[in-house]
Amino acid sequence: MPSLSTADLIIIGGYFLVTLVVGVIMTRKASQNLDEYFLGGRSLPWYLLGMAGMVSWFDLTGTMMITSFLYMLGPRGLFIEFRGGVALILPFMMAFTAKWHRRSGCMTAAEWMTYRFGHSRAANWMRLLTALMYIVLSIGMLAYLIRGTSLFVGLFVPYPPMLVTAILIAICAIYTMLSGFYGVVLTDLVQGLIIIAAAFLIGFIAWQATPDLAALNALAERVTGNASWTSSVPHVHTTMPRGYEMYETLLKFAMFYLLRNVIGGLGTGAESRYFGARSDRECGLQSMMQGLLIAFRWPLMVSFAVLGLFLVDRFFPQAETLEAAAAVIHRHYPDTPPAYWHDVTSDIVHRPEAVPAVAAELAALLGPNWQDKLPMVSVHGTINPEQILPAVLINSVPAGLRGFFLVAMLAAMMSTLTGTVNQAAAMMVRDIYQDRLRPAAGNRELLFASYGSAIFILAVGFWMGVNAGSINDLWGWLSMSLTAGMFAPQVLRLYWWRCNGWGVVGGTAIGVLGAILQRIFAPGLVEWQQLLVMSALSFASTIICSLLTAPTAPETLRHFYRTTRPFGVWGPLRAELPEAERAANDREHRNDLLSIPFIMLAQVALFLMTMQFMIRSWTAFAWTAVLLVIGLAGTYRFWWKNLAPADNPGTELAEKS
Repeated sequence: MPSLSTADLIIIGGYFLVTLVVGVIMTRKASQNLDEYFLGGRSLPWYLLGMAGMVSWFDLTGTMMITSFLYMLGPRGLFIEFRGGVALILPFMMAFTAKWHRRSGCMTAAEWMTYRFGHSRAANWMRLLTALMYIVLSIGMLAYLIRGTSLFVGLFVPYPPMLVTAILIAICAIYTMLSGFYGVVLTDLVQGLIIIAAAFLIGFIAWQATPDLAALNALAERVTGNASWTSSVPHVHTTMPRGYEMYETLLKFAMFYLLRNVIGGLGTGAESRYFGARSDRECGLQSMMQGLLIAFRWPLMVSFAVLGLFLVDRFFPQAETLEAAAAVIHRHYPDTPPAYWHDVTSDIVHRPEAVPAVAAELAALLGPNWQDKLPMVSVHGTINPEQILPAVLINSVPAGLRGFFLVAMLAAMMSTLTGTVNQAAAMMVRDIYQDRLRPAAGNRELLFASYGSAIFILAVGFWMGVNAGSINDLWGWLSMSLTAGMFAPQVLRLYWWRCNGWGVVGGTAIGVLGAILQRIFAPGLVEWQQLLVMSALSFASTIICSLLTAPTAPETLRHFYRTTRPFGVWGPLRAELPEAERAANDREHRNDLLSIPFIMLAQVALFLMTMQFMIRSWTAFAWTAVLLVIGLAGTYRFWWKNLAPADNPGTELAEKS
């Protein structure tokens, strides 16, 4: 089995050493106060925050998962990842939701709730509940990241995957605790440059290996059974392997995922990067940069998918071999649940002497290099597409370069994990510990509380990740059920004056409880059904609870409306504005809304074009280029031309009422 060379180990060790050194260097600056620790003193430039945003969304687990869909479907895999991987909520942040949240002057999404609803009993409960829900969501995200990391590292080291993952998580914990937001952003800059370089390198390797379009499609059909692998159009019916049959109606899923992003996008913007931005203008610029940089993710992933086709064709020329290999594992380990399938196969690969009978059967079936092949065998007796990326790295990339790519993938994991932990710990300290338990706590005590919060969040996320099954299944529930259960409070609080604290409390509690109960009692509910049920439950409960209770205090509403300046159903408050101010707001809102479809079109076209270029699909590339030009023209007309000028870059932060 290929192993890491000395050069690979030096590269990886050097990366972790530099990361920890940065954490130590930034400790003094980050420890000045909570504003410095969690937001970088609101002084970091937009290009650093844009790079940090790109890297935080460039996670290892998501990269493995999206690569699996590109391996199965070709460029059309992008449409399944409308559910979250294509970042279609970014245009809303770029246009208006980010600047709306920045104007509050708050530090966290939960603190923002008191800015919107005041300090009534309902608002205080809502702040606590919001913090708890964000922490739960962050822990779920960490479980997803940790599960994917364990699948990744299991191919590279002769130790239990979860043990290695635990060591990586411990390094991330130390680094995040020491450096705060400063260290996260600065290290994200280095990690982003590494990831972009990796995209170019793996793209070159895949480009050299790729034949013409017809030959590539023939290879893909032979390996995956998909006769339209090189197509970029989502078909009404698409062939999918066992375990992924739910995605056969690809066009329907793409439409529902698009709906999910439109609804979800309207409630976004409550992120540390935007709370810490220096101006409205820089909120938009960092979002634009994030969208441009994250485009590098798609040629990288399709390159891994293409190389995966060649690897699978070489390893498994007969599909029946996969079923036979899975049958051997099932026979010797009959009670192994799907969540532990990878742990079992990894243990067999790295310790064959402990199970000589199993190793002998697999060697007879798969050949002398059976240890390279076994990790790619799924519990269903097919290729496990979630293993394509690490399998390509270990079997198709030369030593030395392998270490560099491993660093790039681990950088993607660490950046997302540290950003998630930083934001969740901020809520645990600011909105629970300081607001509820220790209002008089000093700076030193709050910093130690931050350290303890980070450790707690990582520990619970690790436990959940150990017990998770398919990373695709876990991500589907997180993005289509749990977050959908929180849609209505996140959206209505921005666009409807009558939405109040009890409405948000009721909508959040009932929506999230519904998602958890669905996971326990109806785990087989398909994703589009999860989206519809949880969204309907969330909106109904938020509206009903709001209408059954008293509205938010007029002075609180007035302060929020005049400092945030949102659009929507704000009739009583909008009527109070002077005519000139009302007209200026209307112009801003009209341009913001009209820019959304053009930004989204440009973003999707850019992602598709990078993949079409990599597989040499020139006709599709030309048609998509036309769509890109249309999207860019509309973005320029409605967004760029109306961006606040550099010498007057936006509103001042709201004063706390």
